[in-house]
Amino acid sequence: MFNITAQDIQIYLTLAPGLLIALVFHEVAHGYVAYLLGDPTAKSEGRLTLNPLKHLDPIGTLAFFFVHFGWARPVPVNARYFRNPRKGMMFTAMAGPGINFILAAAFAAAFHLMGLFGLSPANALYAVAYYGVFVNLILAAFNLLPIPPLDGSNILAYFLSPRAAYKYMSLSRYGFIILIAIILLGRYTGLDIVGRVIVPLVRGLGSLLGVPL
Repeated sequence: MFNITAQDIQIYLTLAPGLLIALVFHEVAHGYVAYLLGDPTAKSEGRLTLNPLKHLDPIGTLAFFFVHFGWARPVPVNARYFRNPRKGMMFTAMAGPGINFILAAAFAAAFHLMGLFGLSPANALYAVAYYGVFVNLILAAFNLLPIPPLDGSNILAYFLSPRAAYKYMSLSRYGFIILIAIILLGRYTGLDIVGRVIVPLVRGLGSLLGVPL
């Protein structure tokens, strides 16, 4: 059973706003860029909205809090609408992590403005801004991993030959299994591949934004 303490609950409450914004904007960005490139699928299914109920996956959201790995409902994209399907998929994939980097910068700006206006570091808003930076950088960095169907795979596929890209993206059916295997590998063997790549990257980006993570 999960042993949740009062401190855990406090962290979850301050983490929730940034996580909610990060997941919703990530998915809307995918759908909006796809729409700009000619794909009406997300709009026709009502996914170009900031209503979180349209995007959140209940299990994926809870998983983020308990096992630090989660997901939202992917926005549907139909590459056949794109004039150049491979380039369209690359730009659509870049939109999600891209908006998360922008949001991380916005939360970092809010973090610094609180100090300029003399707000006490003990104020909960400081923690909300701090975790807003953290969760957006984590989501962006994680999604840039070149593991199908993560966004990084669609970006990498653009630079492969059509045949190689097809074989590479066919791994999408095993993507969730591969991700779970990588996470478990790090947790039970000490070979924390994700942690050794993502955590240093997130900390480095946090330092550039002036927020020690």
